[in-house]
Amino acid sequence: MKTNPVVAIAGATGAVGVEMIRCLEERSFPVKELKLLASARSAGKTMKFRGKDIKVEELTEESFKGV
Repeated sequence: MKTNPVVAIAGATGAVGVEMIRCLEERSFPVKELKLLASARSAGKTMKFRGKDIKVEELTEESFKGV
């Protein structure tokens, strides 16, 4: 049985990250969980994905555990 992946986007608040989020939505890419990662300055902001608010996390060495 195939399970949907956990997806992380580094630089989620930047131009490329925003475009990646848009592409995932537009193509109905199956995701179990979406982790939005960015700089400390952007951490704590929220972004929309499929109608839900997702909190942006600070990108650290630990960020990709479980991805």
